[in-house]
Amino acid sequence: MTVDGHFGLTWERWCHVLELAERLGFPSLFRSDHYFYKSHHDSLDAFLSFALAGKETNRIRFGPLVTPVTFREPVNVGRMAAQLDVLSGGRFVLGLGAGWLEEEHRAYGIPFPPIEERMDRLEEAILLMQSLWGTGPSTYHGRYYQIENIDCLPKPTSGNVPILIGGHGERRTLPLVALYANEWNCVDLTPERYSSKRAVLNRLCESAGRDVTSIHSSMQVIGQVGSTCKAIDRVTRTLIGQFRPDPSVSPGEYRKHAKRSGMIVGTTGEVVDHLGALAELGVDEVVFYHPDLYSDELPEYLASEIVPRVASL
Repeated sequence: MTVDGHFGLTWERWCHVLELAERLGFPSLFRSDHYFYKSHHDSLDAFLSFALAGKETNRIRFGPLVTPVTFREPVNVGRMAAQLDVLSGGRFVLGLGAGWLEEEHRAYGIPFPPIEERMDRLEEAILLMQSLWGTGPSTYHGRYYQIENIDCLPKPTSGNVPILIGGHGERRTLPLVALYANEWNCVDLTPERYSSKRAVLNRLCESAGRDVTSIHSSMQVIGQVGSTCKAIDRVTRTLIGQFRPDPSVSPGEYRKHAKRSGMIVGTTGEVVDHLGALAELGVDEVVFYHPDLYSDELPEYLASEIVPRVASL
């Protein structure tokens, strides 16, 4: 399950979501790392919320999906990641991306360089953090980031923090996945598009001398699903309000567009069939977006109606 931290997430709601994810047996709980999207609401800093997750949960994996390399210096991200790894007993997953929401950067005075530089910074950040987590003092001299003879303590429990890389760009992102990622996450790809991207990743991993199956494959899905049409309508209306606040857009029209773009739409049978198709192509985990933080209806439905039917896939 994944939640957005910028659509009214408060400490009370975050505590509730943590308890909900553990109680329902979800394997992972991720959250976005944004300050705002389109309009301002209550918002919690991602890494502060992860400290609470590490303390208040016992089983789930958790982390950002994903944190932009533009937001924080990688030496600080690496230090926080190592400490969260220790706090949680190795359950923290460091999801990384190049950043994409220019409006957010401009509003907060955060530099937003061209995509080529952002991708270069992402690779440097990964190399710096891997060096930081290694045994003994670390030195790294890159074009954008440098550290000099520092011994970052405590070290991660297993000697490394799992790195998740989000995205599916074939020129820069997937090559980084093949070289550095423990987990690859994409968002709302149709089975056909996922198959195409997976084939590219297979070739890149072969060139890099890696077994592609050693990289956990997850997909974030903004699903419009439920046991009844009314339940699906409720999810759709919430999503329209968040991502396309246009009262002229009907739920039916929104769902047609969403389905074409790769979102999972429908009742239980349709959801199970779609998940089965993704599993056959190599998707290890589907992470559903939980849009309404003040309703447990969607997570409860997924746990009771979907998980038992797909557990053996």
